[in-house]
Amino acid sequence: MFNRDTYEERRKNLKRLVGDKFIIIPGNSESPMSYQDNCYNFIQDSTFNYYFGLNSPDLVGVIDGKNNKEYIFGTEFTIDDIVWMGQQKTFKDRALEVGIENFLEKEELAKIIKEINKNDIIFTNQYRLENIIFLSELLGINYNEINTSFSKELVEAIVSMRNIKSSEEIAEMEKATNVTREMHLEAMRVAKEGMKEYEVVAALEAIAKRYNATTSFHTICTVHGQTLHNHYHGNVLENGDLLLLDCGARLDNGYCGDMTTVFPVSGKFTDIQKDFYSILIKMFEKAEEITKPGITNKEVHLEVCKVLAKEMKDRGLLKGEVEDIVKAGAHALFFPHGLGHMIGMDVHDMENFGEKTVGYTKDIERSTEFGLKSLRLGRKLEEGFVITIEPGIYFIPELISKWKENNMHLDFINYEEVEKYIGFGGMRYEGDFLLTENGNRRLGEKMPKYFNEIEECRK
Repeated sequence: MFNRDTYEERRKNLKRLVGDKFIIIPGNSESPMSYQDNCYNFIQDSTFNYYFGLNSPDLVGVIDGKNNKEYIFGTEFTIDDIVWMGQQKTFKDRALEVGIENFLEKEELAKIIKEINKNDIIFTNQYRLENIIFLSELLGINYNEINTSFSKELVEAIVSMRNIKSSEEIAEMEKATNVTREMHLEAMRVAKEGMKEYEVVAALEAIAKRYNATTSFHTICTVHGQTLHNHYHGNVLENGDLLLLDCGARLDNGYCGDMTTVFPVSGKFTDIQKDFYSILIKMFEKAEEITKPGITNKEVHLEVCKVLAKEMKDRGLLKGEVEDIVKAGAHALFFPHGLGHMIGMDVHDMENFGEKTVGYTKDIERSTEFGLKSLRLGRKLEEGFVITIEPGIYFIPELISKWKENNMHLDFINYEEVEKYIGFGGMRYEGDFLLTENGNRRLGEKMPKYFNEIEECRK
């Protein structure tokens, strides 16, 4: 939690952006895992957390711009709660810590709503069914219409604020990135031939727990890196395998880290692995070089794709002119996802509002082309953004087979050469970057990047 001035200033700025409206921001509830009292780990809604800062379930924040009042609604602890949980600071006192003088029981909100002009009531789209039902019953709107009748103006205002990270936020993201770094280094230290992937996962996720953190998303730890989001952890590590690790830490205040590394189980890259890894790092460094305010992330992505296309052409897997290869999208056989995404209090920051809303603007439309359509962030970059850079190289047998059968990009792809690498797997490398005035800065302490640095960590 930040100091109360931070939250007060955020709410003040939101009121300035949307005018004299009655803004409702529901927090999250606990979600039962197998029965009502056995719940998943509680994760607060990031927008509620951003403006109201309380990390407890079943709260609702309200900003009444017209009457210049702010509220948190919930249910105060009873003696029954205290018997099970111990003495708790009251919500009234906790609300004061974030600058809210009005904490009321949740049912009071319905009474206040009756006095408000319905045209002044605004809220965002919702991703939790319980909040959809709550707003439906509160406002008398059919639950099927909640996510069509939300305020786009409010969403755009929130996105514009949360996109630009303050110095306080950057400090927290540095912490999250450093915990993430330690998770990766621990995996490099412990991974050995004969281990199961889940044993490596157990070791690295213990690092997050050491810092009172959780994971920012389901850990990807796999010897089958060609499967982009592989959450299976049951494979045995064998010499010759590359282990792809994509994981991150989420601090207890919500700020996230997200990194990907790939390293050889044996401790040494083979010549082929080293060769493709060198291409991967060239792609990464091209993005590092040109990422700055004023350029679109779509432009950065395409320049990175040209690096890949040139290198694959040099090795005989692609043919033709590099510009033509990328324009046609033939390179996406090896790189079918986008370069990166926003990161903050969500690992894909504010994706609950929709990738298009966060990652694109009216001037930059999302492509429908294979590969490019998976670019989550295409918009013009601005100072204060925090983004990931994550190029990849993959040999996906099913994709190669399908494209060959459909005679796709025969002018650019040498399938005979490509098929020699079926079984290679996949690799990617990812870091978190702050956009500075004239360029960018990678967050966190130095991370091993080159193959010799990776091998050194494996000793």
